[in-house]
Parts: sequence; C-alpha cells; structure tokens
Amino acid sequence: MEVFCGSRFWDSNLSIHTDNPDLTPCFQNTILAWIPSIYLWTALPFYLLYLKHSKRGYIVLSVLSRFKTLFGVLLWCVSWADLFYSFHELLQSRTPPPVYFVTPLIVGITMLLATLLIQYERLRGVQSSGVLIIFWFLSVLCAMGPLRSKIMTTTAQGHVNERFRFATFYIYFALIIIELILSCFKEKPPFFSPVNTDPNPSPELTSGFLSRLTFWWFTSMAILGYKRPLEDKDLWSLNEEDTSKSIVQQLSKEWDKEKAECKQKEDVTYRKKSNHVLNHVGDGPEEAEILIRDKKHNRKPSFLKALLRTFGPYFLIGSFFKLIQDLLSFVNPQLLSVLISFIKNKDAPAWWGFLIAALMFTCAVLQTLILHQHFQYCFVTGLRLRTGITGVIYRKSLVITNSAKRSSAVGEIVNLMSVDAQRFMDLMTFLNMLWSAPLQIFLALYFLWQVEQMRYKDSRIKLMNEILGGIKVLKLYAWEPSFSEKVLEIRRNELRVLKKSAYLNSLSTFAWISAPFLVALTTFAVYVSVDENNILDAEKAFVSLSLFNILKFPLNMLPQVISNIAQTSVSLKRIQQFLSHDELDPNCVETKVIAPGYTICVKNATFSWGKDLKPSLKDINLLVPSGALVAVVGHVGCGKSSLVSALLGEMEKLEGEVAVKGSVAYVPQQAWIQNATLKDNILFGQAPNEQKYQNVLEACALKTDLEVLPGGDQTEIGEKGINLSGGQRQRVSLARAVFSNSDIYLLDDPLSAVDSHVAKHIFDKVIGPDGVLKGKTRILVTHGIGFLPQVDHIIVLVDGKISEMGSYQDLLKQNKAFAEFLRNYALDEGIKEDELTMVEEEEVLLAEDTLSIHTDLADNEPVTNEARKQFLRQLSVISSEGGECPNKMSTKRRVCEKKPAESPLPRKNPNEKLIQAETTETGTVKLTVFWQYMKAVSPVISLAICFLYCCQNAASIGANVWLSDWTNEPVINGTQHNTSMRIGVYAALGLLQGLIVFVSSFTLAMGGINAARTLHTALLENKLRTPQSFYDTTPTGRIINRFSKDIYVIDEVIPPTILMFLGTFFTSLSTMIVIIASTPLFAVVIVPLAILYFFVQRFYVATSRQLKRLESVSRSPIYSHFSETISGASVIRAYRRQKSFVDISDLKVDENQKSYYPGIVSNRWLGIRVEFVGNCIVLFAALFAVIGKNSLNAGLVGLSVSYALQVTLSLNWMVRMTSDLETNIVAVERIKEYSETETEAPWIIEDKSPPEDWPSKGELEFVNYSVRYRKGLDLVLKDLNLQVHGGEKIGIVGRTGAGKSSMTLCLFRILEAAKGEIKIDGVRISEIGLHDLRSRLTIIPQDPVLFSGTLRMNLDPFNKYSDEEIWKALELSHLKRFVSSQPSMLEYECSEGGENLSVGQRQLVCLARALLRKTRILILDEATAAIDLETDDLIQMTIRTQFEDCTVLTIAHRLNTIMDYTRILVLDNGTIAEFDTPANLIASKGIFYSMAKDAGLA
Repeated sequence: MEVFCGSRFWDSNLSIHTDNPDLTPCFQNTILAWIPSIYLWTALPFYLLYLKHSKRGYIVLSVLSRFKTLFGVLLWCVSWADLFYSFHELLQSRTPPPVYFVTPLIVGITMLLATLLIQYERLRGVQSSGVLIIFWFLSVLCAMGPLRSKIMTTTAQGHVNERFRFATFYIYFALIIIELILSCFKEKPPFFSPVNTDPNPSPELTSGFLSRLTFWWFTSMAILGYKRPLEDKDLWSLNEEDTSKSIVQQLSKEWDKEKAECKQKEDVTYRKKSNHVLNHVGDGPEEAEILIRDKKHNRKPSFLKALLRTFGPYFLIGSFFKLIQDLLSFVNPQLLSVLISFIKNKDAPAWWGFLIAALMFTCAVLQTLILHQHFQYCFVTGLRLRTGITGVIYRKSLVITNSAKRSSAVGEIVNLMSVDAQRFMDLMTFLNMLWSAPLQIFLALYFLWQVEQMRYKDSRIKLMNEILGGIKVLKLYAWEPSFSEKVLEIRRNELRVLKKSAYLNSLSTFAWISAPFLVALTTFAVYVSVDENNILDAEKAFVSLSLFNILKFPLNMLPQVISNIAQTSVSLKRIQQFLSHDELDPNCVETKVIAPGYTICVKNATFSWGKDLKPSLKDINLLVPSGALVAVVGHVGCGKSSLVSALLGEMEKLEGEVAVKGSVAYVPQQAWIQNATLKDNILFGQAPNEQKYQNVLEACALKTDLEVLPGGDQTEIGEKGINLSGGQRQRVSLARAVFSNSDIYLLDDPLSAVDSHVAKHIFDKVIGPDGVLKGKTRILVTHGIGFLPQVDHIIVLVDGKISEMGSYQDLLKQNKAFAEFLRNYALDEGIKEDELTMVEEEEVLLAEDTLSIHTDLADNEPVTNEARKQFLRQLSVISSEGGECPNKMSTKRRVCEKKPAESPLPRKNPNEKLIQAETTETGTVKLTVFWQYMKAVSPVISLAICFLYCCQNAASIGANVWLSDWTNEPVINGTQHNTSMRIGVYAALGLLQGLIVFVSSFTLAMGGINAARTLHTALLENKLRTPQSFYDTTPTGRIINRFSKDIYVIDEVIPPTILMFLGTFFTSLSTMIVIIASTPLFAVVIVPLAILYFFVQRFYVATSRQLKRLESVSRSPIYSHFSETISGASVIRAYRRQKSFVDISDLKVDENQKSYYPGIVSNRWLGIRVEFVGNCIVLFAALFAVIGKNSLNAGLVGLSVSYALQVTLSLNWMVRMTSDLETNIVAVERIKEYSETETEAPWIIEDKSPPEDWPSKGELEFVNYSVRYRKGLDLVLKDLNLQVHGGEKIGIVGRTGAGKSSMTLCLFRILEAAKGEIKIDGVRISEIGLHDLRSRLTIIPQDPVLFSGTLRMNLDPFNKYSDEEIWKALELSHLKRFVSSQPSMLEYECSEGGENLSVGQRQLVCLARALLRKTRILILDEATAAIDLETDDLIQMTIRTQFEDCTVLTIAHRLNTIMDYTRILVLDNGTIAEFDTPANLIASKGIFYSMAKDAGLA
C-alpha cells in the first residue's frame, strides 16, 4: 500500500489517540475516494435492469436536467484534469505515486457514468432518482474528511502544497454539493405517459425520492384530516398497478395456468395408464394401479402457487429491506458496548463519545427508513392480495354450478370474501417475522382451536341471518326462546374455544416474556459462577441485555404470526375449495345451430341439479317453433322450474342435447331485485329509451305503483326488494324482461304473486297473443287455468317427465289426465270479454308492506326530491353507521300518501339533524364508550389489570437497576463478592415479572371474554324483542354486521389491542423514568420531544380514524353487492350481464382500497416521524452520558442507553395501538346502540295470563279499532267495528293496500292499536303477554319461511309433540309421501331458507305447522298463491275438515276459495266497505261483485 500511495495507509496516532483526529492522505485518496464509485458500479446492473422494465415515456429536456448534465461533465473534466496533471508531473520527471493516476481515472469514469445515467433516466421517465441522490450524498460525505484535513494542514503550515490539486479539489467539492442539491429536485412528469384523466391523482406518483423515503407526500392529507373530517372526495385515486383491473387479471391468468397444468398432468396419467394395460398384459395392472394413485396426488391445483407467482416478487423486495434492517439492528448494541468502555476509560478524547452518539443516531435513523420501506411493500402486497382474492371469488361465483352453490350458504361465501381475504392481508405484515424462530409446538395447538372457532362463527352468523330473515314468522309463532337458546349454545362453544386460546396465549406470553429474561439470567449466572475471575461489568451486562431486547420483539410477535399463519392456511383451504368447485358448462346449451323454424329444441335430454343427484327431468323431447307461446303446467315439485333452468343451462345435462337460439330474458319464480332505483332495475344496464320504457310500465301495470312510491321510478329499492310488495317485485322483474327486448322469454310463474285482475291485465297486455311480446318465443310456467285456451301449446309435466303436450283442444280431445284436471277446475266459460273493467280505476296500489318500510328522514312532510337527495348525500358522508353502505339510508324514506297526514308534526330543519349526526361519529371516541366497555369487563377487574401492569413494570425496572448496581460492585482481588445473592435477587425479580405478566394477561383475557359474553347476550336479547317495524326499516345486513364484524372485534381484537396498548404505554413510561433517573439532564429534552410526539400523534389519529371509518363504510357495499350477485346469478347469466357486474364489483373494491391505501401510508408516515422522536431519545441519552461522563458510572449509562434503544418500538406501537383502540372500541358503541333499541310488550305477564284452554270459543271482536304502522304515519285501519262468532269462516278481500294484512298483524299485536281494542273470547288482547297471545293463535303466513335444520325442528322447535302427531300432520298436509321417500325421514335437512324444497312444498310445511298447533283461531294469509290448483284444493279440503269448528280468517287472492265461506269482509282504504254472505254481496252489486266478475265467478 505504501508503494501505491507513497506514504503510510493508516496511522492510529494520527487518527485515533488524539484530541484532534485526522486521516492519512493515502487513506483519503484510496478508500474515501473509491467508496462512491464502488457503490455506483455495484448498483448499476440492477438499476439498469429495473429501468429497462419500467416504461413511463420520456421527460422533455428541462433547465434542471441541462444543469445537472453540465455539472456532471465539469466534474469529469475536473477529475481528469488531476489525471493529466499527474502525467504532466511524469513528464517533468517528478514521478507521482500510482494512486494519483488510478483514483482520478476511476472517479472520472464514475462521474461520466453518473452524467450518462442522468440522461438515460430522463429518457426512461424517472422523475427523481434515488440511486443518484445516494451517490452524490456519499460523495459529499467522503469529501468532508479530505476537506477538513486540507484546511487543517494549510492552517498548520501556513502555505499551500500542490496548488493545482488543492484548487481542483475545491472545485470538485463545490460541484458535488451543487449536484446533491439539484438531484433533490424532481423533474416534470414524463411526456407521452398515458394521459392521467384522474380527478385526484395520488401525489405519490410524482413525488421525489426523499419524499418517498420519508412519506413526506402524505403530509398534505394528514393536515387536511386534522383540520376537518376527511370525505370521499378527499381521497386520492389508486395507483394503476393497485387497481382490481390489473391485479385480478394477473391472478386469474396464473390460476388458470395452474389449473391447466394440473389438468395436463391428469390427462398424461390417463394416457399412460391405458397404454400399460394394452401392452403388458402380464405386469400391467400393478403399474396401472400405481399411476392411478399418482393421479390422486397431482390432482389439486394449488391456489397458493398462483398467489406466489403473482405477488411473490414484489413481496421479496420488501423482504430484502427487512434483511438489511435486521443486520442493522445488531449494530447499536455493539456501539453501546463501545460507549460503555468509553465512559469507563476516563482519559479517552471526548470526540469519540460524540462520534459514537452520532453513529448510534445515524444507524437508528437508517433502520427506521429501511424498516418502513419494508412495511410499505408488505402492506401493499396485502392490499393487492385482498383485491385479487375478492375479484377471483366474485368472478367464480358467477360461473359456479347450482349444486356447488348449495354446498356453501351465501353467508359462507361472503365470509370467504370478507374474513378470509382479510386474513391474507393481516398475515402479510408479519410474514417476514417468520425467519426469526421455532414453530412446531404452536402450530399444533393453534391449528386445533383455529378451525374449531371458524366453524362456530360461521354457524352462528348463518343462524342469525336466518333468524333475522324470518323474524316475522318467529314472532307470529312465538318461537323466539327456542332460537335464542340455539344461538347462545353456539356462542357458549365459541367462547369456550376463546377461553382455551386465552390460556394458551397467556402461557405463551409468559414464556416469551420470561424467555429473554431467563436467557439473560442463565447467561449471567453461568458466566459468573464458572470462574470467580469472571467479572460481570456494565459492558457485558447491558450489551447482552440490549441484544436480548432485540430478540424480544420477534419472539413476542411469533405466537401472533403463527396463529395468523394457522388462520390463513384454514382460509387458503376454504378459498381453494371454493375456487375448485365445478363450473357451469357454457356449452351444455347449443346456441348456434338449430333446426330451421325453431328457437328451442331439446332431444332425449336428462337433467339433474348435480352430478351425484338423481335426475329431476328425464327423457325430455321438445320443439318450440319461433314465436310460439307455450304453457308449462303440472303439480307442485314436478319439475316446471327445473325445465326453465335447464333451458338456461343452469342444470347438469346428463345426456341428450339442448339448443336455444337467440337472446334470452328470464323472469324467475321469486323475483330478484337489486338494491338500486326502480328504473335501474328495469333498464338493467340497457340504454334508456323513454318511449319504450313508458310502454313497458304501462303494459306491466306499474304506472299506478309509481304514483304511490315516494320517488316515482327513482325510488331506491332496499335489499331483496324489501320495500315492494310481492306483486310489485314480480312486475318489476317482468318489466325488466320486456324492456330487454330479447328473442326468447322464459317466464317462471310470474302471475301467481299478483292479484287475479292484475294477472289478467298482464296476460292480455304482455304475454298473451295480443300482448307486447307477440311474435317472440314465450315459455310460461303457470297455475292459472284461465289463460290456457289462449296459448299455442301446453306441456304437462308429471314427475319430471312430459306426460302429454299439444294445443288446448288437442289435449281436451285426448281425454287423458289433463282433460280430467281441467274438467274439475274449468271455470264457467261464459265470461263476456268486453265487460272487463278498465284497469285504470282499478288500483290505488299502495302495498301496506311498502307503507311499513319507509320513514321519512325529516320527519313528516315529503321533502322535495332534490333537497332530500342532498340531505341523504350529506348523511351518507358522515353516515352514522360505522360500517354500512350510505345508499341504504334512502330505503328509509316514507311513502307519503296523497292525502295530507293527520297531524303534521313540526318540521325539523335538516341542518339541525346533520350536526347531531356529526357529533356522534366523527372526532374522538367518547370516554363513555371506554367506560361502558370497562363496565362490561367489570370495574374491579379493570382496576386490577392496571395495578398488575404497574407491578410488572416495577419488577422489570427493579431487576435492571439491580443489575446496574451489581455491575458497579467494586472488584477486589479480581473477583466480585456475594455473587450468589446478586443472582438470587435478580432471578426473583425477573420471575416475579414473568408471573405478573401471566396473571395480568390471563385476567385481561378473561375480562374480555366476560365483556364479549355480556354484550352479545344483551344484543341478542334485545334483537329478539324488538318490534317488527324495526326490521322493516333496517336492512338485515346492518344487523348481521353487528353480530359478525362487531362481535368479532369485541371477541378477538379489543383484548389483544388493550394488552399491547398497556404493555407499550408502561414500557415507554418506565423508559422515561429510568433515563431521567440516571441522567437528570434528559428532563430538559423530554418536553420538546413530548410535544412533537403529541402533535404527530394527534395529526395521525384524526386522519387515520376517519380513513378507517371511510374504509368500513365503503366495505359493506362490496359484500352486499356480492351476496346480491350470488342470489341473482341465474338472472345475470340469462341476460348475459356477467361482465358489467364484474366491473361494478371491481369498482366497489377499488373504492374501498382507495381509503385503505392512505391508511397504510398514514401508518408509515407516523412510524417514521415517531421513530425519529425515539432516535432523538437515543441520541440525547448517549450525548448526556458523554457530557456527564465524569459523574456517571458505567452501569447507569448502560441502563439508560439500553432502555433508550428499545423505546422507539414502544412509542411507535403505542400510537398505533391508541388509534386501533379508538377505531375498534366503536364496536362497543355500535353494539350498545343496538342493544338499547325499544322493545315490544313483555312476552309473559305473570298475573294476567289467560286460562289454559283460552280461546275456547274463538269469538273475535274489534271495537272502534284503529292502527298505524308507526308514529307519524297515517292510519291503515280506521274505526273498525265487527264481531266474528266462534267457528265462522270469514274471507277478507280488498284491493292491494286496503289493509287486509294489517288486520292479521293486529291480532298478533305485531302492530299495537292506535285506539280501540280487540277482544278474543271477551279477553282484551292488549292486557296479556305477547307469547300467551301468539301461542294461542295459528297463522299460515304469506311467505313460507323455513329455517335450516331438520324438518322436525321446523315443525316443532320446542319438541312438544310426539312423532305420531307430526306424521299425522304431514299426512294431512299431503307431505307424507315426499317425507317418507327421503332416507332420513323427519330428520331431513332443510337448507338455508328451505332452498331444497319447492315453493309449493314450503307452503305445505307451513300448513303442517298449523295442523300441529291446532288452535281455535286460524288465519290464512294468501297462503295458496304459489300452489297449483289441485294442491290448493287439497289444502282447502284439509282446512274445511280439520278446522271445522275453528274460526278461520282467510285473506284471499283466488275468490273461488272463499265463495262458500260464512261471510266475506270487503275492506277499502282501511274501512269496512261490505260485510255479508257471498250471495248477498253478489246480489247487492258492490265492490265484491265487480271483483268476482273479473275473476269470472259472477
């Protein structure tokens, strides 16, 4: 080296052991000069590779770029000037050392490279280059030494050696400083980059390198969020590579590739197998067998692989950062050891100490910056994972077969999307921790409880979903207790699992907290006791301690990471299983080729609902000529709907062929309505065409409905069409089909849900020979005989086979089953067509169902539409619902009838309302909420927990102070005394700490479970006692959200968050105490640092809380849209609208991620700023130690600095935990809110219960009875006075909305009287308990509701009846044949909502329920709408014979069912219009007469 330099390379007297250090010229000229060059050349290949792949267009040559280039060229010239000067010296025969040739050459080439790189980056569109900033920074850093050295030498000697080199160096130094400053500015955006049409692009795209490194670009949002609550419009758009479009595309591609590979392997295996068998007859079979076994192994495509291929590379960049950070984290303890030895060495030069302090600070800052880059990569990977998984699941749900769909309930599939995709996101953050430690034991334990708990949660949510869906039925039957018991049973199991996990967690926390301590203890003990000359001094003790502390964090995280991995692997399995379900075969229905003149052709086809189920349709042969109207008739469950599904390609085709040519429109039996405006529901994505639209409304009899809906066709329809009556839903569904103007119409019984005269209108105007659809091919499933003469062909189905088919006349001539059926049911043919009344005057259609749904937001008068929209918009921004979609708000508007409301309440000013809404939900969470949670935990336990935490920290500080004291014990003859006492006390303190931790974490977990139990029970209790009106106005999704998301938060998120919060809080506190105690000077700095910390924290919490809120508000729509899609998949497929639905879903996901992404960044922004505060603490702790070096002992310095080193983590987590607590504790608030809604009357009133056999006669009396749906609404029944004698049969009729259903609801006190009273057998029903009343009446409700569970449970949830009684009831309700043919008989499992029974069969199950209860009063609510005539007759027969001596009230659709009743009550507009025997009413030619005439009965 000396030859190379011409002088010594290193001189420690010059550089270290001096108060004024300097470096040798040789060291300056070699190492310092080369560092930047080495860096740039190493980074170059990777960087070029990156630039080659990033295409952003080029940046136009700007002034900035020109200057950068100019100075770069100048630098090159300056460096080479040195080189030429050396040659010049050579020629002058003063031979300079080789270093003067080599270094300028290297530096010059590097500068030239940097200059070229500036230009290349410009061409590739890089606006701000990190690589170069770091390069210029290193250059300046390395030039600082020589600069100081040159100045010192010159001042010392008083003259300048080597003038030329001296001058060039100064020029060089000036130029690199200028370059550094210039490189910090960013260039303009690239030219020719795709035009950014974004209204609000993210500043990240255009931010410079330093801004990205410190997340400075986020500051603008943090400040905005601090000034006022953020809103949707403040959010930046997503970066292109984070949008659903690009991510889902990549993931789908990889998944398809993965599936294709598996399929290929499988095919290969098959081929091999067959060859073997052919060629080697002798030894073939064994080999074939092996191959078959193989086939089982390589069958399953792995979703994990697809995920890794898509997201792996990006994630690995993050892991690389983590690696560097991990290495850096071990530097500070080494520096600490140097610092302690410096403190001990009293005559060391002071600059050492300052250098050490500076190095500690630099190292900490670097660690911070790198760690947060790593986190950013991880979180963005998580974000992309969730986007990708959600998108893939959504797309899959559109093509999955029906049998596969049956195997997982809607709730479970939605869970896949919400819970499981979320799990992946959560895992990403911690995944890199995994390189840190041991696994197996935990895996076993965690797996056990994880799977179990998911199972309970799924089943509880599924059950709640059903309970809320069928709440009305539960109320009518007084079945709440039985179902509540079921939910609580599941909940008990769920909490039992939670408790198990709490034991495990406390144990593991104990283990992890004690582990580093035990390691420390054993290390020290062994070290001291092995040889008494081993002295435990401060350096050894505290360096080891700070190393153990580094270990502590990964160890603490480990259990969490492992449980996360366990959960995620469960999730992965679930998702993979869902994605591997069978898909509908798109080619099972031929769409191109067909016999000329026909549009539908089916040959020898057999269909089933699943490959393994028995066929539902057998040997179907069918030819439908273009433009024909074909009716399909048959009994309940004979396969009519299946036939329609088969034509749509929704069933598995087992054999034969099907061809359907042309576009299809489909009207399902149960209308599928989207949560959108009425108009959107009809247009269904088609271009609007006003003329056509009006015609469609006219034809489908929707005009009158629009007049009474609050917003006309702009009325927002709630989920599942909740604010439309059944008939309206069906007509909207039909209107959608008519508007689509397709070639083929498949109409699955659209006429059953509407009144008979409306059905006639629709048939004439739409479906029939002269309707809007004439000339189209129409297939109509129907039960209405009246229409059959007008159709072209009739198909009669019996048990899945076509028994006969032909025109009406042909079938009558054939005189087979159909003719027989007709003869029984045919009505009098003598209706004179022309006498039909016009439909116009016919209905003032205000379905009472509709009435009950709406509530006007600004109390009573209808607000004008615009104002209302504005108001809703504001409301949805601050939507007081934490997690619901804003648009559900609008379902709550009230229908205002044409007449003025009775007593208009004073109108509130909408603005007042707004402000109230603001205070509840934005701004900090009120302390009362924390207090409520503490009450739920129990105040004593809460106090105990805080006390335990104080003790624990006291023990921990105690142990360390003792250690510090130990290390300062004087050394006598090379040994320390009473070591065993020292070790004993240290051990005692440490173990005590571990023990307290164990107790406190266990107490906390138990308290949390306690709280979870009380809160859930209160919520369930209240929800089952809430009046029906609440359910009419609140979307189920919103209530379910309370039971799933919020309860989950209380179960599993809040307790660990509190644990972490308390932990970090006390750690930070004890750190401050220790540092101030050992270096009192530190107290001066603490105030400014605390202020800085506090500011950052407030900014962050305000912004982050609002971002979280926006995120949860925008999350619900994803899931509600998804569950909507699943339930309407067949309609979406029939209309071929899959693509646009996928786009809507993607849009919703992107909207959601738009608020999630800034949330991630806000954490990074915070982290960097908070850790900076932490790093300052380290800096000052070290500085003050250096300054007060003479008065301090080594032990104290070690203590204070090692504490300071761990404070950054605590501070960072503390802010995070504060904000997490604030966001999550809201769940308590929301659950409280729903556990305190008003309840209905008590279920049982002890001293007022009626006699056992009441009602024995069955007499009903209404006295001046009026009722309204809710306060502030008009009366629906006005001053009814009527008496019904025991055993009478009363038919109730009236136009839709006349108040028919309200009468039944009043009897059950679902609606409470506004005035007047109802007496049953002389007992006022308002005075007895609800259950006493409801269990003594029987109703067969309008919509047959079944719950998932056994058939037996559906008939008799309390197990009151014997099997014989149940079979008897089934026999009478004509279900015996069906049930006894099932292998499991009464234990037959009904699926969710009774999906595996036909609608007709469900209706019969309801009849069986009624027969079982057999009370004196029976109410039938249009119970026979979905049933074919024959079954209808059977039911009527059953009712006539079985309920002969009971009072029967029937709300009738088909007048022929009530023509032989004792009396008929005609309601009109809530009053009694006519009440007499049928014969008298027809004679008096009133309302009833006109209705009977329409139906052809008069």
